[in-house]
Amino acid sequence: MVCVVVSAFDPLSVGSLELSNRLAVPAMVTRLSGEDGFVNEPIVERYRRFAEGGVGLIVVEASAIHESRSGPLLRVSSDEFVPGLERVTQACHSAGPAKVFLQIIHFLKIARSGWRQKIADLGVDDLEVLPGLFADAAERAALAGFDGVELHMAHAYTLSSFLSRQNRRRDEYGRTLENRLRLPTAVMQAVTERVGDFPVSVRFNADEAIRRGYSVDDAAVFAVRFADLGAAYVSLSVGGKFEDAVHRDGEPLYPYTGFSGDRCMPGSNYPDAVNIWMARSVRRELRAAGHDTPVLGTGKIGSVELADRVLDDESCDIVGMARALLADPYLPAKARDGRVDETVRCIYCNVCKSLDGSFKTVVCYLWPAGATQAPRPGESTESELLWTNDKPLNATLRPGEVRLSWPAADGGATGYDLMRSTDGGTFDRITACTRTRHLDDRALSGHRYQYRVVPYDSAGRRGQASNRVEVDLMADQ
Repeated sequence: MVCVVVSAFDPLSVGSLELSNRLAVPAMVTRLSGEDGFVNEPIVERYRRFAEGGVGLIVVEASAIHESRSGPLLRVSSDEFVPGLERVTQACHSAGPAKVFLQIIHFLKIARSGWRQKIADLGVDDLEVLPGLFADAAERAALAGFDGVELHMAHAYTLSSFLSRQNRRRDEYGRTLENRLRLPTAVMQAVTERVGDFPVSVRFNADEAIRRGYSVDDAAVFAVRFADLGAAYVSLSVGGKFEDAVHRDGEPLYPYTGFSGDRCMPGSNYPDAVNIWMARSVRRELRAAGHDTPVLGTGKIGSVELADRVLDDESCDIVGMARALLADPYLPAKARDGRVDETVRCIYCNVCKSLDGSFKTVVCYLWPAGATQAPRPGESTESELLWTNDKPLNATLRPGEVRLSWPAADGGATGYDLMRSTDGGTFDRITACTRTRHLDDRALSGHRYQYRVVPYDSAGRRGQASNRVEVDLMADQ
């Protein structure tokens, strides 16, 4: 029996399209647009860089199908937004082979008092207009040159709330599994009937990550229903719900502040690919139902090496790498060209998430100070990164902690990879810093550690490694 190895750089058919590779930028809020919802030059530049970096699929951030105000959010609610969105597709298509989808969304009202509108507040007349609004938006996306649309049915928003096990409406739109699917099904049908062969995909939660929410059993049913309706692919997320959101005085609810928000954007305290088992479960049920619909899996997948592993074990067919590609949009090209060591590697500190929650422009902590876009490789200096002395790294041992410090490297260093070896083993990267100090709070007594620091520039090129510093904790501290 021949073992077929699937690579991140293998092409993949998605509906009537072919992706050049299986790496995807899932929809990420940028907070770059104005309150008016129109595309501006920073928006165009953000997505142009993703295309230049060689990714196979770009899903442009959630764009509202209706006129409700919600801060700096893109809109596709009328024809006046089409020319701006066309600028995005033209920039992406001219910069690389990526296929570009527009994620379209309907959301309910929220207030700074903590009040939020719920689906139980909507009348049947309110619901009956939604399929048409989604179909109108999809038609505009096609006119703007997008390769497809993604219907947003995940997280805290309207269609996700209908799919939720928390949907307790007592009419034909709630409580039972069939009723919870009624409105999302009607939306999918209206969109596909309107746009014909234009690819339509769906993003929804594999697990709500809230008490008495649904998990992969229901998600598999949803996936089969959407595949029956012709979904080009299904994209799986987790959590991001209002039900466990933490209200901050004077601020509207942000659905990524509770446990479900942690699970949606797992930080450094979670293992790599923490959510991918859910994609594997849903994909298995899709295949058992006779569907070959591609599954897009996400959740702290930060390297092409890891993407290859989850693809090869058939966890998913497309790998979403949101924060990793925000940190370095050129990650795919660097990996393909054998320049992995030049990657600016996400550390999952979730500064980007915090900025979104504060309604500020979303940038990466690892970018140069003040940058609103990821640097292009050619924009960095060619200076060699060197230390001014041969022993720049110092370690200070205090009860229960190891504090490390070093001077800035010469030559335009943007950040520093901190490497650690435990008991004579290999050096592994434990974090990256833009500062010149770090507290290692995971050092334990009974071990011997070695540390070194490697500077990198804005293009991700690594410089000369520092000296090695040994800390012996073999005796109890």
